[in-house]
Amino acid sequence: MYGLIWRLLPGTVAIKIATAAGLLLVVTAVLWYLVFPWAEPKIQFDHGTVDGSSSARP
Repeated sequence: MYGLIWRLLPGTVAIKIATAAGLLLVVTAVLWYLVFPWAEPKIQFDHGTVDGSSSARP
C-alpha cells in the first residue's frame, strides 16, 4: 500500500518526501481538530464506571 502511494506521488525523491510529510500533517490536523472532537463525546474515555461500592455481599 505504501509503495503504491510512493509511486503515485509526483517528482523527485525530495519532492516526494516533502509531499508525503505535508499529507501526513494534513491528515493529522484533520483527525486532531475534526474527527477526535466529534468522536470524544461518543466514546467517553474519561468517564469511569467504578463507583466504589462492592456488588458482592458478605
